[in-house]
Amino acid sequence: MSGLLIAAPASGSGKTTFTLGLLRALRQRGIAVASGKAGPDYIDPAFHAAAAGSPCLNFDPWAMRPELISANSALHRAGGRMLVIEGMMGLFDGAADGSGTPADLAALLSLPVVLVIDVSRMSHSVAAVVSGFANFRADIRIAGVVLNRVASERHEAMLRRALDAVRMPILAVMGSDKSLTLPERHLGLVQAGEHAALEQFIESAAGIVSKACNFELLLRAAQQNVVHPSAANIARLMPLGQRIAVARDIAFAFCYEHMLLGWRRRGAEISFFSPLADEAPAADADAVYLPGGYPELHAGKLASAHNFLAGVRDAAARGARIYGECGGYMVLGEGLVDAAGARHAMLDLLPVVTSYEKRQRHLGYRRLTPLAGSFFDKPMTAHEFHYSTIVSEGEADRLFAVKDALGADLGTAGLQRANVAGSYMHLIDLAGEPE
Repeated sequence: MSGLLIAAPASGSGKTTFTLGLLRALRQRGIAVASGKAGPDYIDPAFHAAAAGSPCLNFDPWAMRPELISANSALHRAGGRMLVIEGMMGLFDGAADGSGTPADLAALLSLPVVLVIDVSRMSHSVAAVVSGFANFRADIRIAGVVLNRVASERHEAMLRRALDAVRMPILAVMGSDKSLTLPERHLGLVQAGEHAALEQFIESAAGIVSKACNFELLLRAAQQNVVHPSAANIARLMPLGQRIAVARDIAFAFCYEHMLLGWRRRGAEISFFSPLADEAPAADADAVYLPGGYPELHAGKLASAHNFLAGVRDAAARGARIYGECGGYMVLGEGLVDAAGARHAMLDLLPVVTSYEKRQRHLGYRRLTPLAGSFFDKPMTAHEFHYSTIVSEGEADRLFAVKDALGADLGTAGLQRANVAGSYMHLIDLAGEPE
């Protein structure tokens, strides 16, 4: 097997751009790749999928049970594909309790680490940074570094001399290139589907990585001698139904691929429809899933998508299970107030009104315990990340009791009426025992 974890000392070091360029450059060399993203990110994976030409899976060492991570790793790189996982934040950064770091993931999967370092404001100090990261934990191995934003040949020479002293291989040397900057929005990068020049961006990144990278050294570093046993039949999140219609477009793009993989492995059939294209869910669907996304940016269009609205309401009326999370939850409500203060009528299947006019950030890992009458029957892990707020709630059953990563009680979240339910929580996995 072969694989790498691309990490950095901190966010903003350039690991996403390097990862995208590397994924495409490996494909150009005829190497089959399987991409992954550490943590609960639901934006970067779409960029990975575009670069790798296949779906990207999340690997979250805080929210996922080790057996699920191992099983998905084995399934994802079937056929000898090289696993390339991009870390989140810094290598040793995780949840509020300090666990769930990219380093934890590297240790679990025995993945060598490639450390991407922004050296734009340092020279010889790079040796201290690299030495500290390399020796901080004995259960991980930093196989080499990528020097990013190198200013000149003289700068590179100083960095190389410093790293020679700590015997750290240099896998790539990259300069600064303002063209390799991705636009951002309030939840992170602007989505891959909205990036008009995405293919050109990825090709440019691949060209730069191809020139900058020592592929012989990198591929040698990626070789793994540890074989993890397959756990393909482990317990997974319960499918919402047998035939699940999933909303998918730029307003409903935050869907974890590992969850769809798990539903399929448990026998569910999945179809897709676009609310923004005014498509209704499949008429024979016994469940409809509205994932998160940016409905607040498309509220007017959604409010006038008559086929979509009628199709979901018809599904609810015939008893299909309807579930929405985050953006999907907002659309299940009575109304959505946009940034300008205009209220748009939504599906009116749950008694909630949400607003993006007055923004307030809600962010963090969550442990969920389903309440009586809920769709769900087992405790789960989830992630919450949104800026919208709840304006009003009517009478309905509460869905979850919620705790944060530190175990603090956050009360209840979500609503359910008969066969329709939703919350702001992005479900990730069945909950293991908290440590």
